[in-house]
Amino acid sequence: MGTFETAPRDRVYFDAASSEPLHPAAREALLGALDSGWADPARLYGAARSSRMLLDRARAQVASVLGVRPDEVSFTASGTQAVHLAVLGTLRARRRTGRHLVVSAVEHSSVLHAAESHERDGGEVTVVGVDRHGRVDPDEFAAALRPDTALACLQSANHEVGTVQPVAEAAEACRAAGVPLFVDAAQSLGRVDVPEGWSLLAAGAHKWGGPPGVGVLVVRKGTRWRSPLPEDERERRRVPGFENVPGAVAAAAALAALRAEMTAEAPRLSALIGRIRDRVPRTIEDVQVVGDPERRLPHLVTFSCLYVPGEALLTELDRLGFAVSSGSSCTADTLRPSHVLEAMGVITHGNVRVSLPRDARAADVDRFLHVLPDAVARLRRAAGASVE
Repeated sequence: MGTFETAPRDRVYFDAASSEPLHPAAREALLGALDSGWADPARLYGAARSSRMLLDRARAQVASVLGVRPDEVSFTASGTQAVHLAVLGTLRARRRTGRHLVVSAVEHSSVLHAAESHERDGGEVTVVGVDRHGRVDPDEFAAALRPDTALACLQSANHEVGTVQPVAEAAEACRAAGVPLFVDAAQSLGRVDVPEGWSLLAAGAHKWGGPPGVGVLVVRKGTRWRSPLPEDERERRRVPGFENVPGAVAAAAALAALRAEMTAEAPRLSALIGRIRDRVPRTIEDVQVVGDPERRLPHLVTFSCLYVPGEALLTELDRLGFAVSSGSSCTADTLRPSHVLEAMGVITHGNVRVSLPRDARAADVDRFLHVLPDAVARLRRAAGASVE
């Protein structure tokens, strides 16, 4: 197999789509809130009022970034919990309208799991396919809506390949049909603007540099929604359990900071991703770069290499100092191929997702592009599948 290079001392993190490193603004806000936001915000004494003020301020900060009312925003225990509450809560509230749910084939697993739960409960689900870039056709999405459709779901951008979805067109079709649209915006918030017109939105703070264990659920005024969980007085009766005030404060600070940096950072990261999209197929044979080349997130790219097991390539890149992911982060520990890549009809094995954090350096991207061809060639030789 040959002599391997010595692993570099500096390790490079290129898996921001799984979790963005904690933003400095979040760290500062979290430490401050741990000292002043520990009391129960539902009580009336001084320390509790301080917690309530911090929580309300964080809610207003998130609302400002999203362009919504503060009372439409609730903090959850995770992005997944926010998704489940949004989907199942809307389906429960609109049972009289019907039990039909529309989802795209490339939604995050949390949306698809909620859809499976709905089916087990007697509901009906229509799955709208995507093109080779992973993008939904707006006309096909609109055609899936029916008089008994209770909810439609379309992510703002795909979490595996970065393709931006036609949310504005889907929202227009849903509005015309009288169907609420739920948008999973986990990969978009703080990185690109989410089009308007949606009725519900969910995301997880760790995706934008906030702390783990905090999510955001937005239910717009006029949207029928009823919690699928036992009722609780917390978070306007939307989310049960004691509020994580320090986490909410840090999440809001990170979102506001990342959004403020977006104008400068998005073009810089997009250029680095463009460099990867251009160089990889020119330096490695039998490789497929997937996702829309233009309508995409600025920080994410996925490519698939024939004749190379994805897990082996990730392990080798980790040994060389690069943390990247392969396929769906939610199914990386299973043998099932990525449902996103399957739906797109592209290569489902040997895939690598590179997603750049806010402070990604051009020099690290260049070093990655330098070591990648040799890493792929070594693994192909070891598998007896060299294309040289």
